[in-house]
Amino acid sequence: MNFSTFLFLLFLSVAGAGASREPFACNPTDPATKGFKFCRSSIPIPDRVKDLIGRLTLQEKVKLLVNKAAAVPRLGIRGYEWWSEALHGVSNVGPGTKFGGQYPGATSFPQVITTAASFNATLWEDIGRVVSDEARAMYNGGMAGLTFWSPNINIFRDPRWGRGQETPGEDPVVAGRYASSYVRGLQGSDENRLKVAACCKHYTAYDLDNWSGVDRFHFNAKVSKQDIVDTFDVPFRECVMQGKVASVMCSYNQVNGVPTCADPKLLRGTIRGSWHLNGYIVSDCDSVGVFYENQHYTSTPEEAAAAAIKAGLDLDCGPFLAIHTEEAINKGILQDTDINNALFNTITVQMRLGMFNTDETDQFYYTRLTSKDVCTPSNQDLALQAARQGIVLLKNRGKPGSTLPLSHRRHRTVAVIGPNADATLTMIGNYAGLACGYTSPLRGIERYARVVYREGCSGGVSCVDDSLFDGAVEAAREADATVVVMGLDQSVEAEFRDRVGLLLPGRQQELVEKVGGVCKGPMVLVLMSGGPIDVSFAEDDPRVNAIVWAGYPGQAGGTAIADILFGAHNPEGKLPMTWYHQDYLSKLPMTTMDMRPDPKKGYPGRTYRFYEGPVVYPFGHGLGYSDFSHTIVEAPSVVSVPLHGHRGNNSTYFVSGKAIRVTHARCDGLSLTIRVDVRNLGHRDGAHTLLVFSTPPSGRGHWAPRRQLVAFEKVHVPGGGERRVNVNIHLCKYLSVVDRSGIRRIPLGKHNLHVGSKMHVVSLQADTIGIVKS
Repeated sequence: MNFSTFLFLLFLSVAGAGASREPFACNPTDPATKGFKFCRSSIPIPDRVKDLIGRLTLQEKVKLLVNKAAAVPRLGIRGYEWWSEALHGVSNVGPGTKFGGQYPGATSFPQVITTAASFNATLWEDIGRVVSDEARAMYNGGMAGLTFWSPNINIFRDPRWGRGQETPGEDPVVAGRYASSYVRGLQGSDENRLKVAACCKHYTAYDLDNWSGVDRFHFNAKVSKQDIVDTFDVPFRECVMQGKVASVMCSYNQVNGVPTCADPKLLRGTIRGSWHLNGYIVSDCDSVGVFYENQHYTSTPEEAAAAAIKAGLDLDCGPFLAIHTEEAINKGILQDTDINNALFNTITVQMRLGMFNTDETDQFYYTRLTSKDVCTPSNQDLALQAARQGIVLLKNRGKPGSTLPLSHRRHRTVAVIGPNADATLTMIGNYAGLACGYTSPLRGIERYARVVYREGCSGGVSCVDDSLFDGAVEAAREADATVVVMGLDQSVEAEFRDRVGLLLPGRQQELVEKVGGVCKGPMVLVLMSGGPIDVSFAEDDPRVNAIVWAGYPGQAGGTAIADILFGAHNPEGKLPMTWYHQDYLSKLPMTTMDMRPDPKKGYPGRTYRFYEGPVVYPFGHGLGYSDFSHTIVEAPSVVSVPLHGHRGNNSTYFVSGKAIRVTHARCDGLSLTIRVDVRNLGHRDGAHTLLVFSTPPSGRGHWAPRRQLVAFEKVHVPGGGERRVNVNIHLCKYLSVVDRSGIRRIPLGKHNLHVGSKMHVVSLQADTIGIVKS
């Protein structure tokens, strides 16, 4: 027995111990597959893919263009379901994944908006790695696919959007960093051997589901070139170019009159052309049918199929292409080579996943994962850590000093009140699977104190009447402390369910005020939600001593909330989105896509980057039990921007309006480093998020945001201690702005860098020298 045979038999024995999946293709026990070139893993993947495509008939090809791809029995290829989901844990939303038997559940991490509040890119990648471990294990056990249509990296543009909970928030830099980090965790570090194939969605300008009579199937997003480049493209570009994602999903909506899944400028031009996607482009589910049947973009279904494939779409989530593509070929509006190009991209990803390998020893780690690797103690502990890091302390006042943390000695009896107090499924948000287990806030607080529980609201978060108010008021009157757990759930905000307002639903506010009026001890308001809530009443009410936003904190959310309340963990989350007042909504419809304000029309602008009006809580807000100070130890005061020397040494060619076009600058390695000492002024150990914002030189008009996050770093500092943080800012990516024509330029002059509580001014000059002064 040679060594390779030994390894293969070893693989079979180990994988077989917990796996029940038959090989997808190239079964080593099938003598008919031995002669197929596409089954030989020693041959380069492009050659294998071409060999396979060359063996397929037209009828076989079109049945591979959809998510429920048909089997090709004569070539030993099984059917495959492309649609699986893993937004914040392996999910059974897609038909490719199911739970049962040895796989009753999977680790359910906090919803993305909560995890984003950690501002911890290392955590995001760690979560992706655990999720893909469990996904591979479930694939090996015949319970999941290997192509996961996650993450959702659309910008949380409008606070009413029901799917904002799925995103990393309103800032494009944060969304891009999240995308590349989570995708690297899911896919692994080897582009040629994918652990699973991730998918960044939904491209592009998709952030409306169903608002005021307009739904995503009919919405035409009118977006300027400036906003496309400056905001909506940023996270997708990072996902493709830095995260090396294996797939991008186009969206339901039109952008400037063209369905995204039929737009060659977006698909072939940008995703594959400019960003060099190494993977496939997939439609959102039934969106090819949507732009034919709902948007009436083409006259016939065959034209719709042809338009999508020729635009660069490789795979249809839905049956449309399988039904209409062959007739498009027959009518001469689509060529066989167009289909071959689409299949080349999808099959290549399957081969990178090892689905056509006869000898899987080169994927030994992935194939040995079993049910024992799902819901492990370490995986569940990471879910708890993620919840702790993402919970945000919004308010903490009291007499004397602060209300939180509570004391298990002084606050021995705690009234726990509210429709989300004993929540379980609510904690995991949408696009979730079945969790390993749940710890509600009520159960978490029981670990620290004797609890008196009252639901307080009838009808759940809708809180339709005051029939349960009296019991809640009586409990608060007698308890040493009161925790009121309120907020939203999927009945208020979800896919195809945008919000109509920002206030607490029903009579929740009334309940909070009544309880606050009788509390013997301090009262803490805990909020579960994916989107912002106007709780200015509670912020201004001295009877509400503290406010905590938990987002949707995942399966261990109750433990994490209790650990924050009683001081076992020092709060460290920061808001990844602005919290607006209710009246903000009257100034802008969801359908208006403009990011920048228009004072003449009374349009206020969107997100912290452009909106300058009053807010309940700003982007990046978050308190802790420790205060931190910042000292800028070293930073350049002048940085020279080197220019390409191919224009006859006439540097003015590159400089227009005191700005340099990014394509004219030598951007490779062009960054500046700021060294900052962060000191923990408290006695508790704590993690601190250092946020660095930039304000470009004045006089840039509609070019620039009023400020922009350019870097963020997470640092753990022991009580009374100090840590040095090196912040690297890529100049072309983060200190540039986008003009009205969609051209990215570097403004020359003085840029104000806000580093935590300090400000540093750096002057950018056009030159070829580099950093000339510190």
